Amino acid sequence: MISSTVARQLSRHNVHYGWVMLAVTFLTMLTTACAMGAPGVLMPPLQKSFGWTAAQISGALAVRLILLGLIAPFAAAMMIRFGLKRVVSLALVLIVAGLGLSLLMTEIWQLFLFWGLFVGVGTGMTAIVLGATVANRWFSQRRGLVIGILTASSATGQLAFLPVIARLSEDYGWQTALLLVCALLIVALVLVLLLLRDRPVDVGQVPYGETQALAPVKTPPVAFSPFAMLKEAARTRTFWILFGTFFICGASTNGLVQTHFVSLCGDFGMVAVAAASVLALMGLFDFIGTIGSGWLSDRFDSRWLLFWYYALRGLSLLYLPNAEFTILGLSPFAVFYGLDWIATVPPTLKLAAEKFGPEKAPVVFGWIFCGHQLGAAAIAFIAGTIRTEWGSYLPAFALAGTLCLIAALAALFIIRPKAQGVLQSTS
Repeated sequence: MISSTVARQLSRHNVHYGWVMLAVTFLTMLTTACAMGAPGVLMPPLQKSFGWTAAQISGALAVRLILLGLIAPFAAAMMIRFGLKRVVSLALVLIVAGLGLSLLMTEIWQLFLFWGLFVGVGTGMTAIVLGATVANRWFSQRRGLVIGILTASSATGQLAFLPVIARLSEDYGWQTALLLVCALLIVALVLVLLLLRDRPVDVGQVPYGETQALAPVKTPPVAFSPFAMLKEAARTRTFWILFGTFFICGASTNGLVQTHFVSLCGDFGMVAVAAASVLALMGLFDFIGTIGSGWLSDRFDSRWLLFWYYALRGLSLLYLPNAEFTILGLSPFAVFYGLDWIATVPPTLKLAAEKFGPEKAPVVFGWIFCGHQLGAAAIAFIAGTIRTEWGSYLPAFALAGTLCLIAALAALFIIRPKAQGVLQSTS
């Protein structure tokens, strides 16, 4: 296999194959996140082309966000049972099929089917749980940094391509913009088929940072079933606090800003390309902030990191209505908010791994991520309804900012286990 040949060649230069896995996973999460972020920019063109309301389109996008979260714990379990390559390849095919078929849609139910069901399931199988699985399997050292890089790829992919998508949609139609996203996904699919492997032993190596092979996990497969893990995790305080704070995380990022920011700016006379450029600036600083968060989570108490992340995000959202809606006026918000866009993921995953162990952590984190997407879906629909009924998005942004301040305080009530990887049902 090509991957084995590449691994042998790199090992001669003391380069671990885990870095290839990191690169392929980074590109995969980047492109699938681009598919997630594109609908937010394409909402105004769809309204213009089909006469659909913001509430109708938001409903379809909410379905996509719900499925993205609900699929996550099952995707983590599928990766354990069937391997990374099969699951990720299937996911990419689903996303391409959903976006491709949407080029032919004429009715609102088709938007729910193609963008809601197909894209929601596909992106759920390649969301942050993929990064968590790769980081936990392939890296014993620098795991926090790796999680930060992969998380940054997911968030940055949702934002960085948006100016290009907005420009293509404006100049050539929203269909052309979707064709670009499909092309990027196909490139990622080819690399996955050629280079993605399940575990280090598949290429004759051990996890990065280890000097000898780890003993195989003897836990029966049923123990890793999503529902068994949910039952186990639900007995702990840690799980419910992480689930609740991540619900608020989704409500204050994907569901609100990613989905409605361009439309919010349009209400203040800002054109879509300019608004998408502000989102791209957020994506740039998110890349810096999330990698930095991974580095910090290896060194500092993750509970306090979460406190500061949520508190600062809440303050930035509460400030937003006071900003001037120009590129210059929104730039301070974009920088400040962008640094904190999804910096919550590395410390959240770190706390989950401490509590439930590195093997179970991806499945448990999948359920926590489900909370993230439920929050995103709820605010995506609520914000669209508020805009339709009241003519303004600002109450939704105020609500999200207030919830972030609540999440900041809740994070301090997490009790860290004294022993790594030990499930303590009493806390």
